[in-house]
Amino acid sequence: MKYINANVILPDVLVEELQKYVQAGYIYIPAKDKQHKSWGELSGYRKELKERNEIIITEYYNGISLEELANKYCLSIYAIRKIIYQK
Repeated sequence: MKYINANVILPDVLVEELQKYVQAGYIYIPAKDKQHKSWGELSGYRKELKERNEIIITEYYNGISLEELANKYCLSIYAIRKIIYQK
């Protein structure tokens, strides 16, 4: 999570009001329900994992063993099995 200095984005009057409650601390401001992003959506990591997992599945069905896939992707055999059998 990236932190932003309140002085940069909020009006002075609002910063002063917030300082009545918190000084030199962090405040988490949640997104509204309709604007909430799921895990990995903002960073693109979810998409990256999906693409990697599709490659793993394809390689498995093309004859690469579980052990080879585990070594290639630095994952356990258990994790490779989970990826392959998730569909």
